Amino acid sequence: MQTQMHTSIPPTNSRDWKVWWQLTRPHTLTAAFVPVLLGTALALQDTSIHFGLFFAMLIASLLIQAATNMFNEYYDFKRGLDNEKSVGIGGAIVRDGIHPRTVLKLALGLYGISLLIGVYICMNSSWWLALIGIICMSVGYLYTGGPFPIAYTPFGEIVSGFFMGMLIILISFFIQTGTVTETSILVSIPILILVGAIMLSNNIRDLDGDKEFGRKTLAILLGRKGAIQLLAGMFIVSYAWIFILIAMNIISPWLAIVVLSAPKAIKATKGFIGKTIPIQMMPAMKATAQTNTIFGFLLSIGLFIGYFL
Repeated sequence: MQTQMHTSIPPTNSRDWKVWWQLTRPHTLTAAFVPVLLGTALALQDTSIHFGLFFAMLIASLLIQAATNMFNEYYDFKRGLDNEKSVGIGGAIVRDGIHPRTVLKLALGLYGISLLIGVYICMNSSWWLALIGIICMSVGYLYTGGPFPIAYTPFGEIVSGFFMGMLIILISFFIQTGTVTETSILVSIPILILVGAIMLSNNIRDLDGDKEFGRKTLAILLGRKGAIQLLAGMFIVSYAWIFILIAMNIISPWLAIVVLSAPKAIKATKGFIGKTIPIQMMPAMKATAQTNTIFGFLLSIGLFIGYFL
């Protein structure tokens, strides 16, 4: 079992703002930003944009994502999963000497700020969102916290995809329009898949270590080859879905611009093939996250172009 020792005075570098910034795992924050942007771009087709609600939703989503990452940092350390050589973590606890309780308190503090922002959003839209927001925050905590962490099960991909992808898009759309449409649901599905792909890529990278600690992730159940094939399939379905919606005249042909992000998806898939060491798979995992980011941005751009033209 990992020895959990911390000095009473953290090392000098732990006071550096970069340590705290890395604790948020900034490379994951686009997974919160893109759905808000896309949901708002979809809403522009039906109404004028309330920028106060847009920025409130954006900030709240980013804070919840950052807090979720901190819960992950805290609970993976407490369970002995992280050490100073671990790849893909903020490392504030195991490398920079930040006390675990400080990380936990900071995460809870970000949740508190998100709740206050949520009050503003509810006052200007619907109080039903308060219940949805609390459920989302609970899932963020339970993803790695609690007695049965979602991340340790085969359901991590679908849960993260739904709550961090589709639901954020639909809430962002709803607070602008007061409703949820069939089109908004259909357009959100590829982002659900791609956010799930980010989680799957993380689990492919950590497959051996997770198996050692008794996790039952989807990557472990499918095996490395099967998980990589599933990842490729998720990319293919995401792109095909958009072109099917275009062919059915549900969305503008301008949204075909998402094809420009395909090279990142190809790079991500190829980057996992033949790799077994976590550090070797980091570029592929990064490319997976970039695929989601660029795909979502391009969808939004396509919507903006279609609206103004």
